[in-house]
Amino acid sequence: MSRIRRGQDGPSDMRVEIFPISGIPEVREGDDVGELIVAAMPGLRDGDILVVTSKISSKAEGRTRRGVDRTEAIAAETERVVARRGETVIAQTAHGFVMAAAGVDASNTEPGTVVLLPVDPDASAVAVRARIRERLGVSVGVIISDTFGRTWRNGQTDMAVGIAGVTPALDYRGLSDDHGNALEVTLTAVADEFAAAGDLVKGKLAQTPVAVIRGMTEYTTEEDGPGVRELVRPSEDDMFRYGSRDVVFARRTIREFSGEPVDGASVRRAVDAAIAAPAPHHTTPWRFVLLESPGIREKLLDAMREAWIADLRGDGFSEESIAKRVKRGEVLRAAPYIAVPCLVMEGSHTYRDDRRNASEREMFVVAAGAGVQNFLVQLAMEGLGSAWVSSTMFCRDVVREVLDLPLGWDPMGAVAIGHPAAPPRDRPPRRAADFIVVR
Repeated sequence: MSRIRRGQDGPSDMRVEIFPISGIPEVREGDDVGELIVAAMPGLRDGDILVVTSKISSKAEGRTRRGVDRTEAIAAETERVVARRGETVIAQTAHGFVMAAAGVDASNTEPGTVVLLPVDPDASAVAVRARIRERLGVSVGVIISDTFGRTWRNGQTDMAVGIAGVTPALDYRGLSDDHGNALEVTLTAVADEFAAAGDLVKGKLAQTPVAVIRGMTEYTTEEDGPGVRELVRPSEDDMFRYGSRDVVFARRTIREFSGEPVDGASVRRAVDAAIAAPAPHHTTPWRFVLLESPGIREKLLDAMREAWIADLRGDGFSEESIAKRVKRGEVLRAAPYIAVPCLVMEGSHTYRDDRRNASEREMFVVAAGAGVQNFLVQLAMEGLGSAWVSSTMFCRDVVREVLDLPLGWDPMGAVAIGHPAAPPRDRPPRRAADFIVVR
């Protein structure tokens, strides 16, 4: 992206002309898009920026599928389903774009066919640019565009999916405005602005798939440039990377943590989510003990370790077997932050027979589990990894004593929390149908 220096915002008397290129015929597989543009508009000039609808590049490159169900085509083009509502699917493509139907389109194409995005839209833009330079001797910028919806806003607009010879973005960060206010996040997506401007004259029904923007020569470059990747935000920097389809699946068991400290405010926001879980009799059966002091964490884990070893010896395990089991349980010690969720039975009902009393406790245990699940999912939304370890359940008295908890607080495991040191392993494949019985 281009860094902006003060005074580089462009002249105040700038004039821009935007017009469509008419006369481009229906594009077929094997056609040369650059050649078609040259034939329709031989008067292109140095510094012109062409906005080319991705669909004609796709058709020319054989990205049309006949007799394929659109749903199947969307699934094949999808790297990740971000959200789904009825028949509408928002998906991430292999390019990194998040868009409706993974870019699969059934409009402006023959009945019974669908059009996919180009495999490499940047390469498509480079090819068009090179052909125009070869045939007309002029240097133009090329933007391959497609239609995107936008979060928080109704309607769609065109955005850049491929770029060649155009500055993708202007970086104003580090500058200050006329009032002296520092610009900390201002990064203008110039190529997307050009794509949207070009779409104003192309239209959706006018059969004019290419527009020219003239008068913005300063945004064109001699080199093809970095392409669209500068506009695709890396997932680790995306505060909204998890769509509604992803939220629950974002929770993964993480057993290796980096040395980065955990922000206690993030954990407290996860507790907010935990206490929104359902519970019997309008009760609040959850309590969370947050171990933010390294000293208390070590004290607790040492005491739990001694209690666990004593239990294993009492059960007749060999010292070698005990050592292996204890080592497997050290995930809590590796975590920079630990939370101990507890169950309280306040508000529970007492019955005359043990069977109903046991069922009453089971209801509260289920509610505690729902709270812990909410807690773990929200930790993932906060960018934190976690592992729910059951060990505190086997030495509840020890945990209560070390943490000075009331007798009625029942520790329901411990949660190791931290920033993941590495991506989690892939989940084993599971099908919902294997876990369903219909009566």
